Amino acid sequence: MTPQAATPAYRRLSVEERRRQLLEAALTLFAHRAPEDVSLDDVAEAAGVSRPLVYRYFPGGKQQLYEAALGSAAEELTRCFDEPRQGPPLPRLSRVLDRYLAFVDGHATGFSALLQGGSVVETSSTTATVDEVRRAAARHVIAHLGVTDPGPRLRMTVRTWITAVEAASLIWLDEDKQPPAEELREWLVEQFVAVLTVTAGRDPQTAAVVAALAADGRD
Repeated sequence: MTPQAATPAYRRLSVEERRRQLLEAALTLFAHRAPEDVSLDDVAEAAGVSRPLVYRYFPGGKQQLYEAALGSAAEELTRCFDEPRQGPPLPRLSRVLDRYLAFVDGHATGFSALLQGGSVVETSSTTATVDEVRRAAARHVIAHLGVTDPGPRLRMTVRTWITAVEAASLIWLDEDKQPPAEELREWLVEQFVAVLTVTAGRDPQTAAVVAALAADGRD
């Protein structure tokens, strides 16, 4: 008798593995469609499971699943700013922006829905999640500048720039991702230096940061 090919044994996923699978399926859908256009049936189909199984892991339904997926995306987006603090700050910031824009590029629809709001599943919880991403990004950027105790003007300048990065990213998507990501990244870095320079005229702490950046550029 001709031996039959062995059938791979079915492996039951652990609770954490199954939950991660469902979140990845949801994130993929939310990356390309507005949250209100994604149903639990869509998530179940994308994950290759039944709708009751989705409910088993997310008994709160679509809202709970969306908030969990948003939290997972927020962690990924925050990690974009986590760059080793080695070498001059501006090249580090360029690498951060490369990752950030790659995330925006890969999650275009979901990124727009997330930051522009207006989704039927938006809540105070999802708004807080997005705001924490912004605060975490500001903390990372300030740390890259080598400042441990930032004053209000420097904090305001960094957070204003992060808001500008978000706005530019949304416009970039609306403009069919033009200019190219590399050019956009260079412009955003230049804009960062420009807003710091303006603040430096009113704040000695920021002036010291700008002087340090200039010294790094001459090395």
